[in-house]
Amino acid sequence: MTYTISQVAEKTGLTTYTLRYYDKEGLMPFVDRTPTGIRKFKDDDFEWLGVITCLKNTGMPIKEIRDFIGWCMQGDSSLKKRLELFKEHQRHVEKQIAELERYKKKIDHKVWYYETAVAAGTESIHKNGCELPEDEL
Repeated sequence: MTYTISQVAEKTGLTTYTLRYYDKEGLMPFVDRTPTGIRKFKDDDFEWLGVITCLKNTGMPIKEIRDFIGWCMQGDSSLKKRLELFKEHQRHVEKQIAELERYKKKIDHKVWYYETAVAAGTESIHKNGCELPEDEL
């Protein structure tokens, strides 16, 4: 079965603009075209788009995604390159997660702070030693 760009946009949640941009940037060499240039997506293309979206949304630059797609098109000769790319990206994502966890602790503290202040009807309760210990932040 084949799909139009509008159908793919609807199924993936990506905009047609984003799909065209990905194509223009060389991220979709796997997409077929009609003789008049209309993109024809196949069922397998959804997996590719899922990987592209994952990499993009986790901060991988377009150039690296393009390299990855190109290496995939080369076949098994590029397996080591792909592995190294993903190991490096994995480290990057782990750093992002650690940073988000630190931010979450600060947000959790502020939720606690305001819940207790609302319950007491005043922020002044926090001026009387009612703060969380520093290691809880």
